[in-house]
Amino acid sequence: MRNLPRFVGKRSTDCLFAVILAATTMANAQDWVHTGTNLGAQKIRLAAADFKAVGTDPAVTTAQQTFNQVLYSDLSNAGIFDMVSKSLAPTGTPGSPAEINLAQWSAPPANAAMVAFGAINVQGGRDIVFGWLFDTKNTQSPQVLGQQYNEADTPDTPRHIAHEFADAIISRLGGGINGIAESKIFYVSDRSGKKEIWEMDYDGANQHQITHLGQIALSPRISPDGGRLAFNELSSKGSNIRIFSMSLNRLVTFPVHDGTDFSPAWSPDGNNLAFSSSRTGDPEIWMSSASGFNLRRITAFRGPDVSPVFNPKTGNQIAWISGRTGLPQVYIMDSDGTAIQRMTDGGYATSPSWSPNGQFLAYAWSRHYGPGAPGGQDIYVMDIASHRWIQLTHDIGRTDFPSWSPDGRHIVFQRTTHGHSEIWTMLADGSQQHALTKTGNGRMPNWSWK
Repeated sequence: MRNLPRFVGKRSTDCLFAVILAATTMANAQDWVHTGTNLGAQKIRLAAADFKAVGTDPAVTTAQQTFNQVLYSDLSNAGIFDMVSKSLAPTGTPGSPAEINLAQWSAPPANAAMVAFGAINVQGGRDIVFGWLFDTKNTQSPQVLGQQYNEADTPDTPRHIAHEFADAIISRLGGGINGIAESKIFYVSDRSGKKEIWEMDYDGANQHQITHLGQIALSPRISPDGGRLAFNELSSKGSNIRIFSMSLNRLVTFPVHDGTDFSPAWSPDGNNLAFSSSRTGDPEIWMSSASGFNLRRITAFRGPDVSPVFNPKTGNQIAWISGRTGLPQVYIMDSDGTAIQRMTDGGYATSPSWSPNGQFLAYAWSRHYGPGAPGGQDIYVMDIASHRWIQLTHDIGRTDFPSWSPDGRHIVFQRTTHGHSEIWTMLADGSQQHALTKTGNGRMPNWSWK
């Protein structure tokens, strides 16, 4: 097998492309990061009434239970609502505007400012859902949102409709930013015996295997349109970039070159891939077309250059990791290799991830790097303009590979404790941390663009 960058070490191939960072300025800066979850505005107190089951089909009971659980979970996970506990909700299940008593929902103990409610039916092999969002204080014209869904009945349909309705509510009450309930997370899992690429819903449901290579697959990166999955394959022949078509459900042709190629990243328009390659001896950042042609080298410095990621807002900048000054550090440059800026200094960090609005970088960082040094590897967020940073994880094990959600309000990451790795998620301010995977080892998550 060909050599990997010299600072990767022997911790295992999972840390293969991990590399850098260190923060420079202030530590008490929680008040300046505005990621969409801590904007200083009071959260809307929102109630989600259990949707009413109507009709005589026996399947409606199961559909109702799934729908109600998923809708409440989606709204709770959004990070922008103060959710009314189910135990505080008024009795009864209003299935239509004529059946809702807004005074009950606005009064203690619910004290809801908004309430979502509706009805679900299974009829003729179709799931039919009517959903409303009402302002409890506006008795004259309370309707904020009204939606109707009519889809073929499958075991996953109630869950899918709940995601759609939750995203509609989140978009309406969250400043027009689309929700993430229908987004996907791609990651590496060894639960089948080999490290392969897997996919799951944003909340950890529907976990299933994508690749079946029988080799080591790492660093999944889904394309902006969700149609292609780029990843790194390790085999006896070396390390190469592979492309999996999500629509064809198979690998598609991508050229294999001399040297070690790894850590692919899509441009926001989906027309280009940036990646690290050692084809000239020293790992450098290269770029190609989405089909693997029109190769051009972006960096040309001694020391490993790895882990590129495009600015998703503009596509005109790339953040990456470089070991040109010793320990790996985060840099930013224009996509043609000019206007290089060093972002970090000190410590040892890995895995930069650019926020959707182009304002922040998330990364993993060992601030006190070295034998016997205190501190662990945690997830941090840096404001690019000011270089200020905040720490999001604290003493929960070794954390790495952060990836932003498409709404910029959440971050998924890898957490390793006692040699076992799981995929975790949290709000972008570090709150609401919880595991998404429990079976096998989950590594290197990547959130879909939408």
